[in-house]
Amino acid sequence: MEKILLSHGGGGEETRRLIDRIFRKGLSNPVLDPLEDAALLSFDHKKIAFTTDSFIVDPIFFPGGNIGKLAVAGTVNDLSVMGARPRYLSAGFVLGEGFRLSDLKKIVAAMAEEAKGAGVAVVTGDTKVMPGVDFSGIVINTAGLGAVVREGLSASRLRPGDAILVSGTVGDHGACILSARKGIDFQLPIESDCASLWTLVEGVLSTEAEVHALRDPTRAGLAGLLTEWAEASSVTIEIDEEKIPVREAVRGACELLGMDPLHFACEGRVAIAVAEVDAEEILMKLMAHPLGREAAVIGRVASNDPARVILKSSWNTRRILEPPSGELLPRIC
Repeated sequence: MEKILLSHGGGGEETRRLIDRIFRKGLSNPVLDPLEDAALLSFDHKKIAFTTDSFIVDPIFFPGGNIGKLAVAGTVNDLSVMGARPRYLSAGFVLGEGFRLSDLKKIVAAMAEEAKGAGVAVVTGDTKVMPGVDFSGIVINTAGLGAVVREGLSASRLRPGDAILVSGTVGDHGACILSARKGIDFQLPIESDCASLWTLVEGVLSTEAEVHALRDPTRAGLAGLLTEWAEASSVTIEIDEEKIPVREAVRGACELLGMDPLHFACEGRVAIAVAEVDAEEILMKLMAHPLGREAAVIGRVASNDPARVILKSSWNTRRILEPPSGELLPRIC
């Protein structure tokens, strides 16, 4: 008898199979089926984006943030990458009996601060408490509404010749959570990149550049994001490993543990697919923003079919970049 495993929540291959076999099959409709970061809806001739997410990070407090900041930023970012200005959020809390009120106050304060900085309001919510014998922590579910300012952004819109950019270093959040959870001292400090991206994305969308897709590389990391793009657009994406910005502390942690920083989650980074002629303009726009100072062009869309991501190493070798599978790092967001 098949059962749910922790790996089903990791954002990799198991998550994708679960979505396809159960949720997409059972709930299929034209709005859901594209499986973008937010659903695009129309009301009275106005376009809005609607998204939801649940957060169960362990530990709930980590360098660079906590579960409250993460919940707000994560939902803001899912709206932003769909070309929508974030406006309103809901917040649902599942609390374990015995959870400390002092911790809850800190979490709500972080949510309020992040929401204010992102220009959104938490306008509705819910609270449930579970018996301590079953659960002693906290789960936050958020939903968000945003006003669409740029249409046509989709994982299925990549075209041969597109440039692929990232707004900063990758793998920071995943390495931070791993370090905090396991109590591993990597000598160099590692801090989560958790941040709301709307002001950065807004700058990109304010240009006339031909932007085809935006996505934040969360649970399955950059490798998972690029694989989804390649499959949705039926293209081959070629990435230059040396051009991907990775902090030395994150790189060292991955080498020590035999992990790949491209599989680690980011919570304050955005990947962009843009027509090659506009790549330099978008890069300059990113680098002018505090959250994009380490932005880089990391590759290009090479051709139509087959759907795959090819990684060129520093040794000039090439291999197919696979998305993560198995229980890589549970309860990361």
